[in-house]
Amino acid sequence: MSDDGLPPLREVIEAYGLKANKALGQNFLFDLNLTRRIARAAFPLDGFTIVEVGPGPGGLTRALLAEGAARVIAVERDTRAIPALEEIARHYPGKLEIISGDAMDIDWANLVNGPAKIVANLPYNIATPLLIGWLSPDVWPPWFSSLTLMFQKEVAERIAAKPGADAYGRLSVISQWRCEAKKLFDVNRSAFTPPPKITSSIVQLIPRANCQPPCTLKNLERVTAAGFGQRRKMLRQSLKAVFQNPEDMMESLGIIPTKRAEELTIENFGNLALKLA
Repeated sequence: MSDDGLPPLREVIEAYGLKANKALGQNFLFDLNLTRRIARAAFPLDGFTIVEVGPGPGGLTRALLAEGAARVIAVERDTRAIPALEEIARHYPGKLEIISGDAMDIDWANLVNGPAKIVANLPYNIATPLLIGWLSPDVWPPWFSSLTLMFQKEVAERIAAKPGADAYGRLSVISQWRCEAKKLFDVNRSAFTPPPKITSSIVQLIPRANCQPPCTLKNLERVTAAGFGQRRKMLRQSLKAVFQNPEDMMESLGIIPTKRAEELTIENFGNLALKLA
């Protein structure tokens, strides 16, 4: 038995025939010390409903419950994993709700009543679309108070990148306009079964009470798409896709027209989006 009173994860996987499915972006974490570290990164858990996507055999699920989550809602597409999750639910009566379905089809805003957080080792193949979806509701602040998520290291660095960095781009601007974003720590590929070809990273995003400048997400996306779509060009050229006279527009905002997209701050992009409105 593990220290939480449940069988070791390797035994669970063997018992239920849970060989990782590449098509579902699955890579299982066996190290319960590591899953508990991820769970603790989202503290406090007590008093919160924790939403988890892609729990698989339940390594992180177990850690969240052992570390004091009031309730966990686990969304799992792979029906093979449901019996293993049901075993955890029996061990923690009334604390684990299992939803068998595709995370891309979930009505997130109506899933939880009360304080909630999202903590997940996201399947690589849907990680970025899920994040964009969580950052895109018209009502803000959103239904969750934090996101503690695992991504490919490259994606994690894009989320948290600062102006001037090679990784700085559209995802950086949108994520950091909506949230305070930081990369917490890396997870070596050897921690997974099967080992992926890349290193992973844990990122935490805390929604901002007020997104500043107060532009719309739609216009911010248009401006960043134009700027980073031709990121090697000066903005006076690349922003012609959205402004009739981009050079005059930029000068009115104190932005040097010969700059490139990666040199602009979140505030710069927000102000451009306000002008677009």
